[in-house]
Amino acid sequence: MKTPINKNGFIQINIVVKDIEKAARKWADLLGIPMPEIRKGHLEGSKDYKYEYRGEAVSADLLVCNIDMGGFVLELHQPVGGPSSFQEFLDTHGNGVHHIGFEVGDKRDEIISELIEEGYQMRTV
Repeated sequence: MKTPINKNGFIQINIVVKDIEKAARKWADLLGIPMPEIRKGHLEGSKDYKYEYRGEAVSADLLVCNIDMGGFVLELHQPVGGPSSFQEFLDTHGNGVHHIGFEVGDKRDEIISELIEEGYQMRTV
């Protein structure tokens, strides 16, 4: 890429799971940490936040668990209602990495353009 992404801007790995209780317990055991909190999340578009799925404004619910990994967050999502990219991913692929997140600051548009030119599908928020 012409515009390098700063590795210090790496902030998250998102994993979609069928059973968040089981996944959170396994991650806690693997990392030797207490069972992380699981909370309900709701995604809905507003004037401040555009949430769309396949070009349509939608409302979706998720169970969410964040595990602090020091320099980044491991984020578990279990879709529990409404259409979303998370539900589509789970239906198509099963458990797996849905996305990775980077903070890119003022280079955002330039980096997105380069990734699209290289054939990546982009969803920005």
